Amino acid sequence: MKRGWLGFEDRLGPEQVVHLWHEALGLEAVVVVDNTACGVAVGGVRMAPDVTLEECFRLARAMTFKNAAAGLRHGGGKAVIRADPAMPPAEKERLVRGFARAIRDLASYVPGPDMGTDEVAMAWIRDEIGRAVGLPREIGGIPLDEIGATGLGLAVACEVACRHAGIPLAGARVAIQGFGAVGRHAARHLAERGCRIVAVSDSRGTIANEAGVDVPALLAHKAAGRPVASFSGGRAEPAEAIVAVPCEIWIPAARPDVVHEGNVDRLQARIVVSGANIPITAAAEAALHARGVLQVPDFIANAGGVICAAVEFAGGSERAALETIVEKIRANTEAVLARAREDGVAPRAAAEALARERVLRAMRLRRFG
Repeated sequence: MKRGWLGFEDRLGPEQVVHLWHEALGLEAVVVVDNTACGVAVGGVRMAPDVTLEECFRLARAMTFKNAAAGLRHGGGKAVIRADPAMPPAEKERLVRGFARAIRDLASYVPGPDMGTDEVAMAWIRDEIGRAVGLPREIGGIPLDEIGATGLGLAVACEVACRHAGIPLAGARVAIQGFGAVGRHAARHLAERGCRIVAVSDSRGTIANEAGVDVPALLAHKAAGRPVASFSGGRAEPAEAIVAVPCEIWIPAARPDVVHEGNVDRLQARIVVSGANIPITAAAEAALHARGVLQVPDFIANAGGVICAAVEFAGGSERAALETIVEKIRANTEAVLARAREDGVAPRAAAEALARERVLRAMRLRRFG
């Protein structure tokens, strides 16, 4: 039993909370190892100027549930570095390498890429301490952001959710909040499946087109470093306008808590499939469930990245990773939505019950209190 941490008390964890601070390096970071009953914890390293201890814990717990729900031999952990990821490359490398050296002896945690870090950053970490996932191909990794592992999983989750909601996937209108490593690949995979991407946003604005955005052209536009709102193939709107776009499927793929009590009533979707971690507050999720909006929780829908990382960690191939993502996310989404319907509960409650049961079974097999 863990007591006294942010008033938190839970049978599952966290097992370790490590604060890192190095004045000369400019390093301020936190690592939370939540639970390792299923195996060594795997979780991303997030870099942003406003990350918090509470956010780190919530993300670590999401990883515990995500890995357990996916049936992986890994526990959950997370790291956050308080810094601007847009800093000069040499400065970022110095900071990430310093972070890596600081966690050298934290053997229960294996870092992976997350918002603000990528496979290059993971290569720096592995070079320093010998462990990381989501590595570049040049050093034997499977670059999960490059291949769109999480976006592929989201597309599969959308397929299952549409079937449960009685909505044809082909022709379904999709709005995507966030057009980074997750959102852009989700757009590509869903467009290939016949969906109509009617709106996309990034931190600087929204582009909307009821007839459907030209996804390949938008991808090229964004790859050139331009904001989505400057794309000529649609109507430019403020970033927050993405919440109110009428659609069948709405995908949050950016920061935590972007849907909350203040804007949930504006959301006009029949299905919400969470690409980001913890993108919707508990109160907002309850409000959407009460309105009959079908939701696929984050740690079910966006598990493609960590599934890919687990296959890489075990020495598997890129092809095996992609096949495993499709297989596991299809099965897990189906199991969660079926259990939610049978038990008359929200999908998150069904998903957490499934994941918690798996973690507790693992804990009973090991020396956990």
